[in-house]
Amino acid sequence: MKKILFIILVFCTTIGFAQNNSLFEEANKQYADGNYQKAITAYEKILDGGQASVSLYYNLGNAHYKLNHIAPSIYYYEKALQLKPNDADVKNNIQFAKNMAMDDIENIEQTGVSKTVNSLISTFSFNTWAMIAIVFMISFVILFLLYYYGRSVLLKRVLFSAAIVCIICSIISVIFAFNQQNLQLNNNYAIVFSAEADVRSEPNLRGDPSFVLHEGTKAKLLENYQEWYKIELADGKQGWIKKDNIKEL
Repeated sequence: MKKILFIILVFCTTIGFAQNNSLFEEANKQYADGNYQKAITAYEKILDGGQASVSLYYNLGNAHYKLNHIAPSIYYYEKALQLKPNDADVKNNIQFAKNMAMDDIENIEQTGVSKTVNSLISTFSFNTWAMIAIVFMISFVILFLLYYYGRSVLLKRVLFSAAIVCIICSIISVIFAFNQQNLQLNNNYAIVFSAEADVRSEPNLRGDPSFVLHEGTKAKLLENYQEWYKIELADGKQGWIKKDNIKEL
């Protein structure tokens, strides 16, 4: 019985992947023909089916960009970067999309060691850092065994030194993996989807807004209260915005 259920599950999964691949190819064809809205509809059907990938988000961003949809194009490029932080094509296209946005917010750049370390950590995703740690650990085991059974004194010294380097690199990779995971978990962002959104000093409609944001602006989510989010911009400004004005990444 279990074997039958397993076969059915594999069969259904295979059909699902085949359908999504067919739908993805159809969406790409619509995009190539200039039918960007039809392409978007097809891409979104794949997302609704629970599938996601860098290429899917990237293509969705491109289709929205072609239709001058500022917020959705930036949103999907950002989603692609979450999966592959250093994808050159995505990083290039998101800059074009951001150039369409009205809000020109200056980033507060990190300096010194902190900037270097954070830049290094963001080079790879959590999963990639974890895989690198495993590779270094396996290399350590192999080198240590070769060292243990080696006969030449010089060779043993070289193998021992290489094994130590591998275990240190493995530990560093594990630390970077958890730091990257913490960055992803604790740094929640959203994109402003409303054409214009008021940002207030308190989570209510009393008084005048502190400042106004426009579609496509990226903001860090600090806390939420009822239908409000407290946000922080790249330049350090903070305030409260209605939840229906933004879309979480």
